[in-house]
Amino acid sequence: MAVQRGKDLLLKLDDAGNGTFVTVAGLRSRRLAFAEETVDVTSADSVDRWRELLAGAGVRRAHVSGSGVFRDAASDAAVRSTFFAGALKTWQVVIPDFGVIAGAFQIAALEFSGAHDGELTFELTLESAGALTFTAI
Repeated sequence: MAVQRGKDLLLKLDDAGNGTFVTVAGLRSRRLAFAEETVDVTSADSVDRWRELLAGAGVRRAHVSGSGVFRDAASDAAVRSTFFAGALKTWQVVIPDFGVIAGAFQIAALEFSGAHDGELTFELTLESAGALTFTAI
């Protein structure tokens, strides 16, 4: 993957559940992280007491976070209503010249802040809630 501009990483929401994704926010910073828990199967028979792990047995998850400003009142309302409903919705994370990660996510945190002489900003945290797909661009 060649060098990319951070602003090109997009966060999109399928609010209506019909497969139409809309960019929900003007994110100024964003992060996508994947993790897999390990399953330790070390026993008294493990060679020299070295830890042994069971391949492919851990729980996988994705964590998306970002901060920025909402694009418009509609994107603000979509995110806010999704959070207060505790809904699982389909989201996309578009990574330019790499691919699209898509699947169900739940908003785990939504924070608003602002300075008296600046714009209202927000911070958003999404946690995966099922299998994700990857589509290369």
